[in-house]
Amino acid sequence: MRASILTLDYHPGSDLDEVAICERFGLSRTPVREVFRDLDGAGYVELRENKGARVAALSHTTLRDFFLVAPMIYSAILRLAACNATAAQITQLKAAQNAFTAALRQGSAAERALTNSRFHEITGEMAGNVYLIPSFQRLLIDHARIGMTFYQPKNQQMADNLAKASEHHEAIIAAIEAGDEDAAAALAEAHWALSRDEIGRFVLPTPLDLGLGDDLAGGGAS
Repeated sequence: MRASILTLDYHPGSDLDEVAICERFGLSRTPVREVFRDLDGAGYVELRENKGARVAALSHTTLRDFFLVAPMIYSAILRLAACNATAAQITQLKAAQNAFTAALRQGSAAERALTNSRFHEITGEMAGNVYLIPSFQRLLIDHARIGMTFYQPKNQQMADNLAKASEHHEAIIAAIEAGDEDAAAALAEAHWALSRDEIGRFVLPTPLDLGLGDDLAGGGAS
């Protein structure tokens, strides 16, 4: 369910058909409803009284808030990761980067988005801050969904940005391994800059059907 939401198999703002999901996973309604509650608490879905569950929407307000706080949170996470990372976590981060580079070479857009998300999840684990991690984990949900455009490059510049993102990952690993907080924070800002322009591609009409419907067409102030 998480992977399906992150990769837009379940479109932002769409209702979740409880019966269909029970059939898909071979489960009764009770465990499916428990999953919905867990996903609601993590920010993947929204539970509405008398209306059931729907995938967390991506309104103009949501996107505005996302792009306002994302660079600050990423910078804080990487700064703390450089302070607190263990050798075992650095090994995990390197393995996640290997999976990401493999996905860039031969994987689908979904595989690229998921392996990138895992890379950043590990940096959050490294940071180890009980106040910051919930916000960071919520941020990663929308970053993966928005990033589905980033991982389907339609021109040379977008392809170059993919290669640059991988280079940033390598530099982030080096900064964390060296315990260089300032370098890690600076890399967070540079890495974020690669994603900044994707807001336009995500919001404006494109041949890619993102299934945003009314949430993005008329949801909230921009």
